[in-house]
Amino acid sequence: MRDGGLLAVHAHPDDETLATGALLASWAAAGRPVAVVTCTRGERGEVIDTPSHPTGLARLEGDGPALAAHRETELAAALASLGGAPGAVGHAFLDAVELSGARSGERATSDRRFEDSGMAWIAPGVAGPADDAPPTAFARVPLDDAAARLAAVVRARRPAVVATYEEQGGYGHPDHVRTHDVTVRALALAADPDAPVPGEPWGDAELWRAVTPSGALRAGRRALAATPAGQDLAARTGLTFPDPDEPLPPLARHDAELRDAGPHAVVQVDVAPVLDRVLGAMRAHATQVQHAAPAPGADSAAGTTAGTAEADGTLLGWYALSNDVLAPVLPHEHYLVSRPVGSPR
Repeated sequence: MRDGGLLAVHAHPDDETLATGALLASWAAAGRPVAVVTCTRGERGEVIDTPSHPTGLARLEGDGPALAAHRETELAAALASLGGAPGAVGHAFLDAVELSGARSGERATSDRRFEDSGMAWIAPGVAGPADDAPPTAFARVPLDDAAARLAAVVRARRPAVVATYEEQGGYGHPDHVRTHDVTVRALALAADPDAPVPGEPWGDAELWRAVTPSGALRAGRRALAATPAGQDLAARTGLTFPDPDEPLPPLARHDAELRDAGPHAVVQVDVAPVLDRVLGAMRAHATQVQHAAPAPGADSAAGTTAGTAEADGTLLGWYALSNDVLAPVLPHEHYLVSRPVGSPR
C-alpha cells in the first residue's frame, strides 16, 4: 500500500464493489484517504426482482430517472459498508464536478448529465454497446469534457493511486471502456501544467488497472460448481454455473503474463480480511446483485479461510448478477500498475 490516498473511477454504481471492493475496503480499514468517482448513475441497468431475490423494484427498470435515484441510495450504502462507516469513502458523480476555477475561465464544454450507455450481452460474460444508446450516453461524451472534470478531482485529492478497469473495460461494456480512456487522459491532464484544469498539477499517481489471473478465475468457477452449498443454491433459485472452460472476458490475463510483467508491475490485494465489507456492499446493490454470500468456512474477521473444501483458498464466496449466472468471490484482487505520469522517463 503506497503512502497517500486512493481514488477509484467507475462507470456505474456497483462497479466500485464488483471491480475494486477489496482494494477500497482495505485502504479505508488502514485509515488512508479513499474516494470514488462514478461516471453515471446506471439509469439503463436491469433490475433483479425474482421469487428468490424479491426487491419489489421491478417497476424501476426502464424508468431512468427513478432507477438512477434509487441506485444513488444503493451506492451510498455500499460505500458505507466498504468504508466501515458512512462518509469514510468520499464520493462524487463525474458530471457534478465543476470546472469553474479553470484558468481558461470556462466550465466544461457540456453541462449535460452523463448517462448510462446501456449494453447488450454478445457472448458469455462479454458485453457490447446497446443499439439504442442515447445521445447523452457517457460513451458519447467528448473525451476531454469528462477527463478535465476527473483531472480536477485528481488535482484536488492528489492521490497516490488511481484505480479503474483495464483497457477493454473488464468485459467490454462501452461505459467501462470509456471510463478507462477518460481516466488515462485525466491523469495526463492533471500532470500537465498547461492544461485548463483548476488546481496545482499532480503527476504522482500510479494507475492501477483491475485484472484477474485466468487460472484463478477458472479454479474459482470449478470450486463454485463443486461446492454443495453452491449446488443447493442453484437448485433452489434456478441460477446456473459458468463454464470454467469457456473463453474468458478481457479482464482475465494469462498467469504467465502477470508473472512476467516485472517487479512491482502487479499488485495483489487480499480479500479475506475485508470479505464482510465487500459482501455487505454487494448486498447493498440489491437491484443489481443477488445471493451474495460467503463460502462455508470463510472467516473474514480472522482474515483466513479454513474448515471446508469450499473455503480452501480458491473460493471465498459467490454472487450473481441479472444474468442469473453465479460468480465466485476469489481470494485476491489483482491490478496492473503503471508508473506515475510525472515520473522520469
